[in-house]
Parts: sequence; structure tokens; C-alpha cells
Amino acid sequence: MSDDLPNLFETDGNPVPGNYIVGWFNGAGRKRLRYAIFKSDVSVARGTVVLLQGRNECIEKYYETIRHFTDRGLWVATFDWRGQGLSDRLLKNPLRGHVRRFRDLERDLAIFLETIVLPETRLPFCLVAHSMGALVALSLAPRLANRIDRMVLTAPFVDLSNQPIPTWATRLITRLMRVCGLGWLSSGKDRFPRPFEGNPLTTDLERYARNQALYLAHPELRLGPPTVLWVNEMLGAMDRVGRFDHLDQVKVPTLLIGAGNDQIVSQQTIETVSNRFRAGRAIFIDGARHELLQEADRYRMAVLAAIDAFIPPEQPPLPATGAVSQPG
Repeated sequence: MSDDLPNLFETDGNPVPGNYIVGWFNGAGRKRLRYAIFKSDVSVARGTVVLLQGRNECIEKYYETIRHFTDRGLWVATFDWRGQGLSDRLLKNPLRGHVRRFRDLERDLAIFLETIVLPETRLPFCLVAHSMGALVALSLAPRLANRIDRMVLTAPFVDLSNQPIPTWATRLITRLMRVCGLGWLSSGKDRFPRPFEGNPLTTDLERYARNQALYLAHPELRLGPPTVLWVNEMLGAMDRVGRFDHLDQVKVPTLLIGAGNDQIVSQQTIETVSNRFRAGRAIFIDGARHELLQEADRYRMAVLAAIDAFIPPEQPPLPATGAVSQPG
């Protein structure tokens, strides 16, 4: 563990929540990963939310969500995935979103739970994960029954949507490029900043601008398109987590929240996955885009209502206002 402490950045309209600690921990292969714990001001914490980001995200992007949980009396423990945020990048070009093995992400999460969350935060532990983070959580879920009481997966990255070529073709192409030693190549062009119009992430102009401003002010936090190897590893993980034999081992009660207007992740696959294991149920927020926790309040508040009803675990789960429940 390095002695030099990492920073938490803030920008206009996005201040750092108070009462926090920030540091490094060593993930798989001793990659240095940045983490933070945000403590509630209440005298007796109601538990801890382990907050897992999606691809090309960082701790700073979730300050607003973190405040929501700490205001409820919950602590929040979160970290930057390897290859993004202030955690160690994996290629000479730091903007290439890369991962060598999907299991490295699983190991990073397991190490975080064992070395940071368990000794430094408060029981009970619940997990809220978005997109790629939700895919990692679902993949590791059979091993989380004795650690995590409940999981909420927002827009889980379980299948691609609206792609120009079929998923099977993408899988074949990325596999061939990987075998040929070209896995480090970028899968697309880096276009930043992108205009709000036509973006697939959120309908909220203010939150979209806030996140763009964060990366403009602190470009070291930003990530470009994923590499070929990243895409190939994610597709393999998607296949694995969607199988009955995997989902049958998941015992942690799980709420999957899909975005009704998601152009990145398939709603149909989210519903299918939720129906394949007894611990899972799915709801969908009509009209919302992919980044549910960065959405306009008319969508975001429905998501938070569903999460608040589901965790902490002593409270019975209730569907979100305006959401359609699909029983698991």
C-alpha cells in the first residue's frame, strides 16, 4: 500500500460529500485501486452500501447518489475499477478502456470486500451496482451469500442492444482479433466531449453537463472507448451469468432495474435473466435511458424509491412508483 493518499475532486455543482476517508488498496496482481468510504452523520449507522460503478465512471460521478444514502443513515463504500478513474491504468495509452481478464475485476471486488468493507464499515452490507459493475456483481454473486444481504443492479450489462452487427458476430470478430494479438486495439474512436443531443445515457441536461465538466476539469479521470479484449471478455461474462446453472447458485435477494429506453443494454435479456433465478426480480423505469442514477428526477426518484424499499434488508421490498414489476 502506497503512503501517498489519492484525491477526491470536486467541480462547481458537484462538491465532495463530507465525512469521508480515501485511500488505496491492492487489487489482483497488486494493481493500485482508489477507494473511498463516506460515513453518515447519524450516530448509529443502518448499514453500508457497496456502490459499484459502470465503465468509464469514477467515484466523483456518484457524489449525488452517495449523499442520498448517507442522508438515510447508510455508509457508502466504493472504488474505481482497474483501468479507470484514478486506479492504475492497464495500457501505455491511458484512455483505452482495457481489461485483460474479467476475473481480475471479480478478484478486485472480492479483495475490496475482504480488506476494506468488512473491517472498516458497518453491517449489514448491501450492494448497488450499475452496468458493468452490475455484471461483475452478478458474476461473483454465488460467492457473496455470506457477505452481501441484498443486491440492486441498475441497467445490468447482461447483453448488448441496438448494435450495428449481431452479438455473435462481435464475439467472433473480437475473438479472432484477440487470437491474433490485437486485443489492445481500440474498438472505436474517442469522441469527447460529445453533445447532449442524441446521447444514450440520460435525458437530464444538467447532470449530463455536470459529468462532462468533471472530465474536462480532470481529464485523468476520463476513459475512451473500450479495447477489443475488453469487449471480448465482457461478452464471455454475459454468456456465463445468463446460464441457469450460474443463476441457480445465486442466493442473495436481487433487484434488477432496467431502463425503458436503454440503447445500450437489452431490456428483454434483463427480464430473462431475472426470471431464471429465484432470488431475482426485475422492474423497468419507462422512458429512462441507461444511466438511471444520472437521469432526470422523474426517472431517478423512481429508481431511488425502489432501492430504498429494497434496502436495508430488514425492510420488505416494494416496487418503485411508476415502474412495472416483472416477478422473478
